[in-house]
Amino acid sequence: MKILAFDTSSTALSVAILEDDQLLADTVLTIKKSHSSSLLPAIDFLMRSVHLSPQDLDRLVVAQGPGSYTGLRVAAATAKTLAYTLAIELVGVSSLQALVPADTVGLVIPIIDARRQYVYVGFYENGKAKQPDTYIALTDLLEKLKDIAQLTFVGEVEAFRSQIERHFPQAKIIETLPSAFEIGKLGRKLQPVDVHAFVPNYLKKVEAEENWLKTHKESGLSYVKRV
Repeated sequence: MKILAFDTSSTALSVAILEDDQLLADTVLTIKKSHSSSLLPAIDFLMRSVHLSPQDLDRLVVAQGPGSYTGLRVAAATAKTLAYTLAIELVGVSSLQALVPADTVGLVIPIIDARRQYVYVGFYENGKAKQPDTYIALTDLLEKLKDIAQLTFVGEVEAFRSQIERHFPQAKIIETLPSAFEIGKLGRKLQPVDVHAFVPNYLKKVEAEENWLKTHKESGLSYVKRV
């Protein structure tokens, strides 16, 4: 099975091409440039590098969220368009799960910075989710974890290093980038989804919707209809 996998859910852009669990090519871009302008050129470059055409692909695997609202929209739109046009399978994988290094002992806490001291966070052990991914204030997360003995924080952790170390001086803190290779391997084992029904897992409403709801909670109106 030939798989194209990509992740645009954070500040880094990751793209990979796999054949089953074997990596054929991958790239990670951390330049400050819109993923909407970088994703397709990166895919095209990798496909040409391994002498594949789009028609050779069997499955698309994409980081479904949580993460950057704009980044997730880019990923979903690109994945759905390619999957529909090429008539191939589509699978979504947690953006947080893809940040978890293999063979990490204990509870692993992958983090994506959601700004304003909030984070998107997962809870993984032995490669499996112990709780659903969530959106939470960092202070609440640290309180929630206070009784856990063995912790490893991964992902976009650098901005929170001092707070984590203050609460958990024995915890491991490993800054990790998204890996489309890992996303592809995870997605190879999952059932494909309905291309038309596929939507990003935002976990959090966009700021404009949150502000609108503050004054329209009792109106019964839909934010989408109102806009």
